[in-house]
This record gives sequence, structure tokens and C-alpha cells, in this order.
Amino acid sequence: MDLQIGDFYRDAAAALLSLYQAFPRKVALYVDDLIGPEEPDEFGLPSKRHQSCLAAMIWLAEEGYLRYESTLQFLAIDQAVLTEKGFLRLSGAATDAIVDPTLPPSIRRARSSVANRLREALASGDGEALAIAADALFRPGASRS
Repeated sequence: MDLQIGDFYRDAAAALLSLYQAFPRKVALYVDDLIGPEEPDEFGLPSKRHQSCLAAMIWLAEEGYLRYESTLQFLAIDQAVLTEKGFLRLSGAATDAIVDPTLPPSIRRARSSVANRLREALASGDGEALAIAADALFRPGASRS
């Protein structure tokens, strides 16, 4: 997978999960909170990595996963919240989720969600797991093993 696509998946997952945790409140999503601090270039402009993260959040808004009111310079998007599409995709079940059937239904539902799959993939640092989880988010009904 191309490096920038892996970064996009990490940025998109981190942004959407932050909004999922805050849902339905509107919040500011700061690039530094998602990817860590990045040094500006020699002209004082944000790094390419920083710009890519901000662009990922704006793309998510353009594609209907979130909405926001404004950008805070190059630092953040302000008053961001998941759209219905974003919320339903994150809270929906991953098509190939395998969850212990002896668990209570509420726990099975939470563990089989796309949000949980993204959270686990980010925590593990496994790029392939993140790609599979992102595929479940962006192409519901699709699964790869």
C-alpha cells in the first residue's frame, strides 16, 4: 500500500473515532492531537504530513462523514460532528466480525462495530488491519481476510 494511503487511513480513523467519542457534541479536531506535533518547514508553513491530515479531515467532510463550521488556520477544524452517514458507518457491524456468542448482546454489538475494529487496528499499529477496517468503513458490505 502507498505510504500516503496508510497515513490517510490513520488520520481518518483517528478523526472519526474522536468525533464518535464526543458524539453528538461539536468539537474542535486539532491536527496535532491526531498525529502529534510536526515542525513547520523553513518558511513557517505546516509540514506535508500536517497538511495531509488536515486535508483528510476536509475530505471526510466533503464525502459526508462529518461536518464542521470552519478551520482554525491550519491547526484544526472547528465545531466538527459526525453526520448520520458517519455515525451509522462507525456504529454498524463489520461484516466479517467474529465475536464470542456467549457475551451479552450489547457487548457483542459494541465489539463487532466498525468503530471498535478501527480502534483496535490503530492501537495495534497493524497497517493491514487498519486497511481492512477502513475498507469496512468506506465500503460497507465489503470484507477482506
